[in-house]
Amino acid sequence: MNRNNETRRAFFKQSGLAAAAMLFANSPVWARIFWNRTTGLLPPLHNIPADKKLDPRWVKSLYQRGQVTTYRKSKNELAFIGMPAGGLHAGTVYLGGDGRLWLWGIYNDEREGVDPKTVLWNDGTAERKIRNRDGANYIEPTIAANKRVLEQGFAIKILLQGKTIIKELKEEDWEDIQFEASYPVATIRYIDKNFPLEVVVQAGGLFIPLDAENSSLPATVYSITLINKGQQLVNAAVVGWFENGAHKVTARDGDGMRRNTAIRHEHYCGVFADFKATKEEAAAQRDAGSTCIIYVGNGGTVRTNAEPWPVDRSLFDQQDETTAEKLPSDKLVGSTAAAGVIGGGETMVANFVLSWHFNHPLSKTNKLAEARDGYYYGKRFRDAASVAAYIAPNFDSLHQQTLLWQHTFYDSTLPHWFLERTFLNIGTLATANTYRFANGRFWSWEGVNACEGTCTHVWQYAQAMGRIFPSLERDTRARTDLGIALQEDGGILFRAEYENRPAIDGQAGSILRIYREHQMSVDNRFLTANWPGIKKATVFMLTQDKNGDGMTDTPMENTLDAVWEGEVAWIVGLCIAAAKAAQLMADEVGDVAFSKVCATYVEKGCRHMGSELFNGEYFIHRPDPVSGRKKLGSYNTCHIDQVYGQSWAWQVGLGRLWEKEKTLSALRSLWKYNFTTDVGPYIKTHMGGRPYAVAGEGGMVMNTNPHNEPAPYGEDVTWQLGYFHECMSGFEHQVASHMMAEGMTDEAMVLTRAIHDRHHASKRNPFNEIECSDHYARAMASYGTFITACGFEYHGPKGYIRFAPRWNKEHFKAAFTAAEGWGSYSQSIKGNKQQCTIALKYGTLQLKSLSFERKGLPKTGLVSVTVGKKVLVARFTYLTDDIVVALETPVQLQAGEMLVVTVG
Repeated sequence: MNRNNETRRAFFKQSGLAAAAMLFANSPVWARIFWNRTTGLLPPLHNIPADKKLDPRWVKSLYQRGQVTTYRKSKNELAFIGMPAGGLHAGTVYLGGDGRLWLWGIYNDEREGVDPKTVLWNDGTAERKIRNRDGANYIEPTIAANKRVLEQGFAIKILLQGKTIIKELKEEDWEDIQFEASYPVATIRYIDKNFPLEVVVQAGGLFIPLDAENSSLPATVYSITLINKGQQLVNAAVVGWFENGAHKVTARDGDGMRRNTAIRHEHYCGVFADFKATKEEAAAQRDAGSTCIIYVGNGGTVRTNAEPWPVDRSLFDQQDETTAEKLPSDKLVGSTAAAGVIGGGETMVANFVLSWHFNHPLSKTNKLAEARDGYYYGKRFRDAASVAAYIAPNFDSLHQQTLLWQHTFYDSTLPHWFLERTFLNIGTLATANTYRFANGRFWSWEGVNACEGTCTHVWQYAQAMGRIFPSLERDTRARTDLGIALQEDGGILFRAEYENRPAIDGQAGSILRIYREHQMSVDNRFLTANWPGIKKATVFMLTQDKNGDGMTDTPMENTLDAVWEGEVAWIVGLCIAAAKAAQLMADEVGDVAFSKVCATYVEKGCRHMGSELFNGEYFIHRPDPVSGRKKLGSYNTCHIDQVYGQSWAWQVGLGRLWEKEKTLSALRSLWKYNFTTDVGPYIKTHMGGRPYAVAGEGGMVMNTNPHNEPAPYGEDVTWQLGYFHECMSGFEHQVASHMMAEGMTDEAMVLTRAIHDRHHASKRNPFNEIECSDHYARAMASYGTFITACGFEYHGPKGYIRFAPRWNKEHFKAAFTAAEGWGSYSQSIKGNKQQCTIALKYGTLQLKSLSFERKGLPKTGLVSVTVGKKVLVARFTYLTDDIVVALETPVQLQAGEMLVVTVG
């Protein structure tokens, strides 16, 4: 035996537990693990207070409608803002706090993260190196000013009473700038009390739910509004400029020349920027491509060789449409401008489009045959000028539909901050985290350039894309999960071509997502076409329950990157939920025998989960009867995902699975033992985790040991133990959505607000929730909290829709999406009378039955259904808390129509 080990044991015996624990708490991570193994020393004590000491007035304020979150120059809140401002799967282009674009992650960079770097972080005991996947951008967020890869901007010139004033739309030129953070379009207000115009910019990518084609354009749109606050005429002009971005990274003098060419069409003009290569290999470089800027309108001016250093009158007034060329070592900038006369109280609007085209998928994707043919946008468009040429004639409809969605989503009785936080993570799709290849296949990392293969055990948490762009999810289920990744035995490789084994949580989550994708379809074609694969995948999942008690017990990979043994509540529950979804799908396709198989599994699993895996407070991980607690696991600790299966059930209308009180007890335990308003004391004593929440910030810790058991995570702990001591926002959002569904609205709001406050622009980029690298996919679980706040259920093939708002039931309004249309739902309750209105804003919506919660209201026989002036024949039934209205003849709403149900 090593003498040093004997000495340590003797020291701990002599000095007592308290002194040893103090030494233990202040030791490096490696030492803690070593001492655990060799001495049996108890782990650090659980130190999350049960009493959160929340001010009831503050909690109440979380429910207030409030105003759009606005970040201000005057409060030093603009430096870190980076809102994804391009189309889906078109790289990472950030809109900064002062309205300029930055980062320009469009060049197919192989490195991890939006800003690859390693930083130092003091965890309270020692300095540690933090990589991008560990949270480098969380600890030291990138400053926009340091990543303006391409010269780009806008400026305004006015002539008033013989005096010319020029102001750039940048931080230095204005007394204050206000950035309204309402993704997908930010509104930026430029304030100067001495400037006679009110300047308002709306900027972002084109974003139309259900329309993945027009939401995937590699372009950013600016709509610049100038409002004359006075009475005198003002001559005004707006100019935009954009550096030639072709071969920006790799080109050297001698490789060729950057070239700017004027574009002039009837209703738009601008500059197309490309590269005239003299070396053949230059065309294959990752930054080979083109950029473009256009003004959408008549009468614009163009300069192919602009020099905005500084911006002067010539940039607005002079026109030069001759083709310009420069060496790669020089900057070549093109500009386009629009001018007008603004009368007192009148408005001028100038619309611009900046587009790009760099069709070179990363070498890391070369094993995918699809990647060799380039990106989807590369198949649709020849170059950046083609992108602009598509957008320009369709600008009004595309931009107005984008603004219509923004207005529909934020025109709600739900709090602004809540709407923002639950929705903005879908911006992940508009970063280099996701690709769409030429044949239409969707593909993704977990976080930007980290962990390839559209990982099933990560993406199954993300609720946003399935609701906002369901066609992408349907195709991914059919093409990848039930195609490329589906094995003969029914296992789904959890990274498709990049793996050779399934992950049990990813398997179950994929089945649940298949059911969601079916629900977000207009008919049964997706389900019937894929039923053989769905059934095969479900059979594989069911057979992982070796002893037939409805609780999976086969050791398999899971999202915490380890193979856990025994019966694990969160995996057991997730499989139960998936089996329930499979049962319902079997019913729909008429597979009666298989429906019974699934129903039996669900019944056994629910019964045994409640009796065998509930410890009186929360659900646990029961060790394998043979190997015991030898390997890493959660065992009798309080794990964040312990009732995840029920959480998923509320997302897709499966209803209650196992006992309600035990589920509520588990959620209350998570609140009591895992949520803290300041993670600082916990992460100082429970080391090894990555810094996704730091001292002074609130969050829900992944896994805690509330009863201070020895060796709580197993006898042979491995590096994955560090995960247990972290706050990862995707898991937190999942719990918040579940708490919301169960009526624990205060806890759900506080947890969601803690995440929101961690990402305040004064600290870091509010649009980047980091886990394993930037813009982590799991964070799209946030949209699930919006779903449960609305009590929303939908089944397109059945024509069924339900709303049951969690609060403000007397006066409620929120957006919804369906298979082929979207709009808003509102309800009012006055006395015993309830009026429910579905207003369709876009597309179509087929309805056969509708359900609304009437908890606490008396049953009545007075029910009417109207669409406009037309009265629809309907019958109705009352369930426990709901009224279900069935239409005699299905109705298909068109955009602009409203269906109104009046009860009482």
